[in-house]
Amino acid sequence: MKEMERRDFMRQEFIGLDVEVVSSGHPGYLTKGVVVDETKNTFTVRSEGKERVVPKPGNEFQFTCESKKIRIKGSEIQHRPEDRVKKIR
Repeated sequence: MKEMERRDFMRQEFIGLDVEVVSSGHPGYLTKGVVVDETKNTFTVRSEGKERVVPKPGNEFQFTCESKKIRIKGSEIQHRPEDRVKKIR
């Protein structure tokens, strides 16, 4: 994926997207499902009827959007959702 496309993706809304935690320092955070909420520091992921709060820092996420898979380190998107558009350049 081109860098410009990746930056554009990182600016968008993540709620409703399929996500998988592909790398984590804590094995309890390895999960996949749908993002149902987001804060500056966390995603809430619904998987198999349960919701898990996963911190952004220290984890790497793989999002699926329009049949594309995009990997992003949580620290790259550690902004409040409403501020992300302004802060990611």
